[in-house]
Amino acid sequence: MKVGLLSDTHGFLDPSIFSYFKNCDELWHAGDIGTVELFESLENFKPLRAVYGNIDGHDLRIRTKEIEMIACGGMKILMTHIAGKPPAYTKTIKQLLITKKPDILICGHSHILKITFDKKNNLLFINPGAAGKNGFHQVKTLIRFEIENDKIFNMEVIEIGPRAKQT
Repeated sequence: MKVGLLSDTHGFLDPSIFSYFKNCDELWHAGDIGTVELFESLENFKPLRAVYGNIDGHDLRIRTKEIEMIACGGMKILMTHIAGKPPAYTKTIKQLLITKKPDILICGHSHILKITFDKKNNLLFINPGAAGKNGFHQVKTLIRFEIENDKIFNMEVIEIGPRAKQT
């Protein structure tokens, strides 16, 4: 399974995303989608798994979940928008890590690209940064990877340009 991962689009869909994700089997969006139109553009392009973020209104919340458990390639993935970061997870996420024991935790919210192995919880933590133009991040980022036979591999961080033009 080839996955294209993004987060924090905040209603802005960089057109280059379609070329970067053209060979992906699925797209995963870790919240703060922004608009139904953006959601539908991604959904019409590839199968989409998405969670809602703190800026997403009712129109997106009825189409998505706050927390998504994904079984893929023999791995358990927990995806949500707000999770904190290792070791300072939110109370809800700390509990889910104990009960669900995911192999991978994916979140967004911080706009900070971070991929690290959490030894305490024996999981890979992934935050793809932000793909939109709103926020304090300087560069829009995406992640591509593959999952198969209980392994994640061929992970690529993709920089798709500056957040916004400076004036």
